This record gives sequence, C-alpha cells and structure tokens, in this order.
Amino acid sequence: ESDTASEISFQFSRHKKTPSTGSHSSDMASVSSVSGSVLSVYSGDFGSVDAQGTVEFALDYDEKNREFQVHVSQCKDLAVVDEKKGRSDPYVKTYLLPDKARMGKRKTSVKKRTVNPIYNEVLQYKIEKMVLLIQKLNLSVWHNDPLGRNSFLGEIEIDLASWDWNNRKLNWYPLKPRSLSAVNGVDHRGVMSLSIKYVPPGSLGKWPKNPPSGEVHIWVKDVKDLLQLRPSGVDSFVKCYVLPDTSKKSYQKTRVIKRDTNPVFNHTIVYDGFHTEDLKDACVELTVWDHEKLTNHFLGGIRLGLGTGLSYGISVDWMDSTQEEVAFWQEMMLAANEWIEGLLPLRSL
Repeated sequence: ESDTASEISFQFSRHKKTPSTGSHSSDMASVSSVSGSVLSVYSGDFGSVDAQGTVEFALDYDEKNREFQVHVSQCKDLAVVDEKKGRSDPYVKTYLLPDKARMGKRKTSVKKRTVNPIYNEVLQYKIEKMVLLIQKLNLSVWHNDPLGRNSFLGEIEIDLASWDWNNRKLNWYPLKPRSLSAVNGVDHRGVMSLSIKYVPPGSLGKWPKNPPSGEVHIWVKDVKDLLQLRPSGVDSFVKCYVLPDTSKKSYQKTRVIKRDTNPVFNHTIVYDGFHTEDLKDACVELTVWDHEKLTNHFLGGIRLGLGTGLSYGISVDWMDSTQEEVAFWQEMMLAANEWIEGLLPLRSL
C-alpha cells in the first residue's frame, strides 16, 4: 500500500432521502443496520458491588509444549450481586496484558448460586516463554448475567517477569477492586500524531476541483511509544473505519512498519459522500495493530466524533470519544478546508 492517499466513497443514509436522478451512489450504512465497532469486544462492568473474597490458583509453564497454564481451583466469600435472591453466578476470566483482546482472553465455566465456587479448571495459552515474561496476568472474577450485564467481583494482577516459576502450588490471593488505570482508562498505549480536514460540498469552486459532496481527510503521521508485545519489537499498522459503516468499503489501512515502537506512516485517507449534518452522527475510528502471521494484536486506538452516545438517533457504544477527541473533531467542524493538527493518546476503547 502506498504512503500517499487512499480514497473511498462513503454515503450515509438518513431517515429521509431525497431521490436524485442519474445517481448511482450506494447507501452502505443504513440506519436500520448500525453495527458495533470492530473493537467492541470487552465485557461491560455494570455491577456496583465491592470486591471481596479470595481466589485460589497456581501458575505453570510447560516447556515441552510451550504452554502457559493457569490452574483455577476455587473462590471463597465472593460478593453477593443479587441481594434479594442472595445469589451470585461467578466465573473467572484471565487476560495476558497488554494484549487485552479476544485472543488473550480465557475464562472458566459459570458456577450458579454460590459465593464459594469450585472450578478445578486449567486455562491454557500457547505462547513462547520469552514473550510471556514481558506480559502481566490479569485474573478477574465476574458474576454472569443472562443479559450480558456482568458484574465485576474482584481481580488480581501479576507481573510474570518477577514470578517464581518454581512455585507450582495452589495459593490463595485476595481479590482487589479495579485498578485506577483500568477504571479511568489512563493506561499508556502511545500517542498518535495526525491532522484532519473537512471539505464541505461546493466549497472549492466549480467541478472538477469542487467535490459533489463533502470530504473528510485523515492524515495519519506517526505514533510514539507503542506497546512492545515481544522482544523483537512491534510491526505496526493503522486501521480506519468511519462508523456506523464497518463494511469493506469503509475499511482502510496503512502499510506495516516493522520493528519500530515509533512508526512513521505519513498516510492520508479521504472519505467522500459526507454532508455537514453527517459529522455529528459519524465517528472516525483509528486503531493501531501489531501484525503477525496468524493474528493481529490490538495496541490502542482513538475515536473522533462528538461522543454523544447516539448515531442517527440510535444508541451506540462506539460514540464514546474523550474530551480531547471531541474537541479535535469540533475544531475540524468549525474550520472548513483547514488542516487541524492533533496529538492524541491511544486508549483501550
């Protein structure tokens, strides 16, 4: 892929459409099919119970099979979620951090109606030992809700670089509240330098210089201080979607920059088909990934929009821009045809 520009037509459908003669534009992002972001993969924490109780587990690394094993034995004295019924339906979930994505998640079965669940299950990760040693294990306990509104019951985080690998015995550990970094989303994942510009319809004079519809230009310059998931470095690239459209038409990406935690992309993407009113309902999602042969690992991202929680009147979880991201988007909306420069921290989304 080139370092210059990728361009894509992008048409939003609205509640009311004015038919146009001789037009062959396709409305890909119909309001009735607003879909979630590619990154909306994390369990929601809807509970308000205080963390309490303990968890018993053991860690081991199988050198022969190159496998990290978490033996989850049991929990005791967990918090009660449903006080009226006096019940919790707990399960244990593990992540290898900083790669908090689906590929790094494992979980036990759910034990119903108990605050003292017994699991005796082994959660397994196929991973090289040297890669494992630059990660942390996050083990958390959750109440399972049939509607997916799971409640957080407590967690423990272990730095695997300092773990005593001769200790293969089951041990008890106190469950702790969510760490401040997890609650506030302030874990450092790097900083993206970029510029954006909105070109309104009819603002550049006569065609062909004048676009028949508005355009959003996104210039991804570079990223600093990326997370390094393995000793050899990070092979990163940036994905871009304009939500609510998650189709292949909306998807764009940069080339891969190898073995560099401070990659320079210098890549411009142009989306046309924008009308000014679309800017309050759309969201530009830029995500950074570490490229590997079998799977790509999520490193961090930003979402540029108004952060209202709504898109074309529909409640969506991806319209969640931070104050910095909202201010950046608003500045672009107020300064037509001007490049707006920004330096935004990547987050876990």
